[in-house]
Amino acid sequence: MTGSDATPSFRLAYVPGMTPTKWVRIWNERLPGVPLTLVGVAPDEAFGLLRGGGADAGFVRLPVDGDDLSAIPLYTETSVVVVPKDHLIASTEEISTGDLGDEIVLHPLDDVLGWEALPGKPAFERPATTEDAIELVAAGIGVLIVPQSLARLHHRKDLTYRTVVDAPASRVALSWPEEKTTELVEEFIGIVRGRTVNSTRGRPPTPPQPKQRKAATGKTGGKPGAKAGGKTGSKTGGKPAAGKNPRGASSAAAKRGKPRRRP
Repeated sequence: MTGSDATPSFRLAYVPGMTPTKWVRIWNERLPGVPLTLVGVAPDEAFGLLRGGGADAGFVRLPVDGDDLSAIPLYTETSVVVVPKDHLIASTEEISTGDLGDEIVLHPLDDVLGWEALPGKPAFERPATTEDAIELVAAGIGVLIVPQSLARLHHRKDLTYRTVVDAPASRVALSWPEEKTTELVEEFIGIVRGRTVNSTRGRPPTPPQPKQRKAATGKTGGKPGAKAGGKTGSKTGGKPAAGKNPRGASSAAAKRGKPRRRP
């Protein structure tokens, strides 16, 4: 099927370390008829995938490499150093890059921190991937600084990690091609930004309900001449004025107007 007959769907890319579970769950609750497909992608391939139409939107690491892609920054990750559990660094909670002066600091080719000057001593060669670098750390060849999510992704029982307070940080964002900001993309943006299901942003306003319409036009649905709230008559709550009977004449006047019979 093509065109308007095609079944709508949404493709969401995400880079390693990113966990889109929460937003996918909300999507499935709100749009059960629109399947969402997850597409894993390497950080350096994410923007090409979005431009090529391989995904409608994606969770990427900033910066975005062009003005043709829109991006909403979501959060900044803590950077950590991954070390063997018996390493001296494991005995403290956090360190600075200056504490790594005597360490071999691995710098994988898929690094996402964008170092201007890598601390410590350089390795003989750069590992191809972060996963390869983790294997070298486990072998005791060096240490590795990565976003915390990647340290968790590649967790091993023989390794641990500690916060590096002055290391570059990685920022995660939602990105999509600016010229392809579809209704489904807008829907996902709303979910990521925390809009409720009743939010009117990007949707036609809900028409006023019957009671609201009556209030706007001054109609109450009561009898003609009635005041709002259903009360009628004077401030006495609709009771006849004192001294008058319901027929409009006093009882005394009625007696005086009756002729007497003569014997």
